[in-house]
Parts: sequence; C-alpha cells; structure tokens
Amino acid sequence: MDVLISFFNSLPGAFGQGLAWGIMAIGVYITFRILDIADLTVDGSLATGGAVAALCITQGWNPWLALLMAVLAGMLAGLITGLLHTGCGIPAILAGILTQLALYSINLRIMAIGDEKATTKATLALSVDRQELLVSSRYIRELTLENPLFLLVIFTVAVIALLYWFFGTELGSALRATGANQNMARAQGIDANWCKVLGLVVSNGLVALSGGLLAQYQGSSTVDMGRGAIVIGLAAVIIGEVLLGKVFRNFALKLLSAVIGSIIYYIVLQFVLRLGLESTDLKLLSAVVVALFLTIPYWKGKYFTKAVRKEAGRHA
Repeated sequence: MDVLISFFNSLPGAFGQGLAWGIMAIGVYITFRILDIADLTVDGSLATGGAVAALCITQGWNPWLALLMAVLAGMLAGLITGLLHTGCGIPAILAGILTQLALYSINLRIMAIGDEKATTKATLALSVDRQELLVSSRYIRELTLENPLFLLVIFTVAVIALLYWFFGTELGSALRATGANQNMARAQGIDANWCKVLGLVVSNGLVALSGGLLAQYQGSSTVDMGRGAIVIGLAAVIIGEVLLGKVFRNFALKLLSAVIGSIIYYIVLQFVLRLGLESTDLKLLSAVVVALFLTIPYWKGKYFTKAVRKEAGRHA
C-alpha cells in the first residue's frame, strides 16, 4: 500500500518530466523517423540548451530570451553535425559523436562564463527564489498558474502545431521526401544535403529547448544532464509508436505519440523506483525498455503475421 501511495504521489513529477523530455523526443523523431538518421548530437545539445539557458538567467536575462538563446545554440550544434556529415563526408552517426564530444568541453566553458574563479564549471544552479523561472518542480502539485504542467502543455501543443504547419510546406515536404528516398528526392530537384542539414538544425533546436526547460524545472544545469538522452528519446518514440501507432496516423498525432511515450516512460521509471530499484540502474532499465519495444514489432511481424496468413490460407 505504501508503494502505491508513494507511486501516485510521484505521478505529477513524472508528468512534468515526461512533458519536458517529450519536446526532446519530438526532436529525436524528426531525425530518427523522418530523416532516418540516428543523431547522437542529442546528448550534447540538450546539455548545451540547459547550460545556455541557465547562464542567461543567472546573468539577469528574461527567461523567454534565455530559452531563445538556448534554441539558437542547439540549432548551431545541429548545423555543425550537418556540415560534418554533408560537407566533410563523415557518416551521420560519427558526425553526431564528434559534435557531442566537442560540446562536453564547450558546455563546461559556457557554465563558467562570469565566474572569475573558474574556467570550467560542471554545474550551474538556479533558484526560483532568486531568479525568474518559467517552470519549477517546486510548484508541481499546486493548482495555480505557477504549476509547470500548464506551461509545458502549452509548449508541447505549440511545438506540434508549428511542426505540423512546417512539414506541410514545400520545404517541409522536401525534407520528408529526402528521408523517405534520397535518390527520388534528388531526381525531383531537391537538395538532399541541404534538407539533412535543415532537419538536424530543427531537431537539435527542439532538443536544446527541452534542455532549457529542464534546467529551469530541476533547478540546475549540469554537464551530464544530456547523458543517455538519445536512449530516452528513442524509448519515447518507440513506446508511442508501439502503443498508439495504429490509432495515431496523422502527422501531428504521431508527434504527440512521442510525447505520450515520454510520459509513459517516466511513469514506468517512477513505478520501478518505488519497487526498490536503485537510481543508478536507470540506464540499464532504459536500455531494456528500448530493446523490448523495438523487439515487439519485429516479433509481431515475424511470427504473428505468418500465423494469421497460414490460417487464412487453410480456410481459402
């Protein structure tokens, strides 16, 4: 009984974390599903977004402007990965690793700006008492406008609506065509390399936006806050597709399914933690969850579909 009570008390926090990470999952969806690229820049650009947003807020900037700067920093990270891939001929996965590796040192430098005593800093603290923050986990259980769930829902809806509009434009359609079939896209006069760079820029901009919100939500930016982010993003995307893929066929709903997958992921984590799992085992759990939900569609297509076909053949 105590476990269930503790679990239900943790649900608001799980929803808050899920919504904040859900925006990152949308960014992962763009590269993973639309461009068919496994972009490992995510682990670095999420921390970059958090570092830039936290730095700007501690320097007295408006939190909205701080978020904008975080998005621009993330877009720059995506641009670097895109240019390494398209301009230098480096495979996409390796280009992402290189950018992610470089961002680790850059993020340490970013968070030390303004501190005369240090040249690098691994953590930059934020306080809702001293700084103006858009979201804070302190108010997660309060039924007021300060509750971060309200603003996180608005952010999520706005991001999905904007992307739905963008991918319906000629440029967005070209980006989707590039991910579906590069050779056919080139035959139609589409610059596939430009579309790849654009997709990586948009994706990492969203990831950095998520990082900026997370830094405010949890009250700090750390250099390791993006570690394993790609796994969480993939988990959210896969969970959403497996559970809602047959129902959510509209593009906007597919993006929403990634957010719902992120929320489910954090609800599962909270439940498992309440059962006694150590927090140090979360990376292992994340890997197991992703592997499981990636395996389900494969087993379903390999075994169950064949069984249905054989049964239909017998009755024919």
